[in-house]
Amino acid sequence: MSFEQVVAFREESDALYGLLSELGNADFEQVTQFKGWAIEDVVRHLHVWNYAADRSAHGPEDFDKFISAFASFAEDGGLPAFERKWLGGGPRGRALLETWHDFYLGMCERFAADDPKARVRWVGPDMSVRSSVTARLMETWAHGQEIYDQLGVERIDTDRIKNIAFLGVNTFGWTFRNRGLEVPEQVPYVRLVAPSGAIWEFGERRDDERIEGSATEFCQVVTQVRNVADTSLHVVGETAGAWMAIAQCFAGPAVDPPAPGARHRVS
Repeated sequence: MSFEQVVAFREESDALYGLLSELGNADFEQVTQFKGWAIEDVVRHLHVWNYAADRSAHGPEDFDKFISAFASFAEDGGLPAFERKWLGGGPRGRALLETWHDFYLGMCERFAADDPKARVRWVGPDMSVRSSVTARLMETWAHGQEIYDQLGVERIDTDRIKNIAFLGVNTFGWTFRNRGLEVPEQVPYVRLVAPSGAIWEFGERRDDERIEGSATEFCQVVTQVRNVADTSLHVVGETAGAWMAIAQCFAGPAVDPPAPGARHRVS
């Protein structure tokens, strides 16, 4: 038994692993355009939070210990410092790559056997197993972008990113509430061209409030790996413009998107 989001998460992780498998240990020290994180920091981040999601569903006592440790991370130097401490300072480089790879493979097997509607705890509100796996897919795809960018590689997306597009649309209200802003009454119409060429439509068709264009670019904006000004998305209407300026499909405090031109593929 399995469900579609587990397959998508596994495939996205495998694609990133394939890219990273070509690197030597020193390459993992390259600094990306994301908050000065090195490639190694990105892989460690994905692994640590994969662990948290897996333990939430399959090891509640381990998850309790993780959350207790995480609660004080801000006092110890921030998120990367917490993640290094949690792993005891290691592994690093290619050893870390293999640790992440081996863990997500087993994690996918465990999630594939779960009821996708079952509820699990998280740092924020509880969520379904399906939503937990979708969040891991989104994080892997989004954080993978800084690695693809740093290595100068254009990622070839597949239609599995529809899960991220759904998440982007579904967090419309959250984006505004998270900033203490009033949520607009109507959600803009979203029409996206999938990597396969298929058309994905969300919401009621409207001419006055709409977002149209590449599904990849929409996902880049809602995950904040690109500023909307660096995309070719066609954004019409006050609400649509306000949303795309602050869109945030991930949990946590409100975060501003990167400045125009700040995130790009290194040539």
